[in-house]
Amino acid sequence: PPFSAGAAAVPAAPSHILVPDEATCSKLKAEIEGASDPFEKFTELAKEHSTCPSGKSGGSLGTFQPGQMVKEFNDVVFETGTVGKVEGPVKTQFGYHLIWITRKA
Repeated sequence: PPFSAGAAAVPAAPSHILVPDEATCSKLKAEIEGASDPFEKFTELAKEHSTCPSGKSGGSLGTFQPGQMVKEFNDVVFETGTVGKVEGPVKTQFGYHLIWITRKA
């Protein structure tokens, strides 16, 4: 199986910012990393810039299990990403994402 029983039981709560190009994504990432409260800046920029409907709620996507998202996104959230820091740019068929993992159980 692609996921062990342990891994499948681990939900994560990611937020993201989706933009059409890598340059915008990198610029927003620099703004987030330079902020005194990076997560607050992330949610503010999600509301301003994200082309995903989740932007209205600061980029929050709710809770996911492994395998529910497109592979590139899933790999960052469940394998390479760190909780509480901005990850990206991550390219998917939808555009370029910045991802913030708020929780990984």
